[in-house]
Amino acid sequence: MKKWIVLSLLTTALAFGPAMAETTNVKIGGGPTGGTFNTFANAMAVYISKVDPNMVTTAVGSGGSVENLKRVSGGESDFGLCYAVDMDLGYKGKLPMDTRTYQNIRSVGYLYGAPAQLVVNADSDIKSAYDLKGKRVAVGNAGSGAAASAERFFRHIGVWENFKPTFMGYSAAASAFKDGKIDAFWVLVGYPNASIIEASVQVKIRLLDLGVDAEKSGFYDAYAYSPTVIPAGTYGKTMPECKTFQDSTILAVRKDMSDEAVYQIMKHLWSPAGMEAMVGASKSFDEMNPDNAFNGASVPLHPGAVKFWQEQGKEIPEKLMP
Repeated sequence: MKKWIVLSLLTTALAFGPAMAETTNVKIGGGPTGGTFNTFANAMAVYISKVDPNMVTTAVGSGGSVENLKRVSGGESDFGLCYAVDMDLGYKGKLPMDTRTYQNIRSVGYLYGAPAQLVVNADSDIKSAYDLKGKRVAVGNAGSGAAASAERFFRHIGVWENFKPTFMGYSAAASAFKDGKIDAFWVLVGYPNASIIEASVQVKIRLLDLGVDAEKSGFYDAYAYSPTVIPAGTYGKTMPECKTFQDSTILAVRKDMSDEAVYQIMKHLWSPAGMEAMVGASKSFDEMNPDNAFNGASVPLHPGAVKFWQEQGKEIPEKLMP
């Protein structure tokens, strides 16, 4: 009898023990409602949980890039979407008004470019960023990469002190814009953006050209942003192309997450089916492919990411080696 009980217990342990031990809970830091960070984190969580029974993945809302940087480095989130400039500054202890270093964070790979988009009413007298004096401008949630990029740009060209910045998420900003409570709103996301589309349904909008002011002011020399163009027709057939600048969106992970977990998640996410699922969530994610693996990245890769990218035949830049 005792022998039978022992054998039964061993059989049960062998049947259920490994599966239970291998289950990994994963928190993915996204962003505010209506933003591309939020869309990606939700799509990633749904897809990984669907294809890997040993992964329980959950998207976690946040203010955005800077908050994700801090949460991932602090161990509150396992993965998070961050802008490359924020990651670089945080890793070096050079964030605005925050000299702490956030070094318990590693790069996984490039996801997509995030262009700055400043929306105004088509009939507004605001023709450039220098016309924002006395205006009410939504710049993104406090602690977000959008808000940080807005402050960097507007301070750099000398207009940050000339208007009233309002800190709110993209969806809330679109609603406030439609109601006439703000004069302009800033987003730093892939295009087309749902909140800008939402605003354009009721109000005829225009995007401000930020590219000219960025170039003339030496903004590209001061920060690792790059020039880009939002194509004509992105927000309506009659809207012309708009010059602006962009940051690179990087999937980040906490430094002490297991190499195998990071490797397995990347195998799922960057598989043909995984990339197709992400593009199905938003066309912004069609840049997420091995050809763009390290675009904009400056913080070292996680060892699990190194293994994955080397298997894809990618040569790892020296600066990104752990």
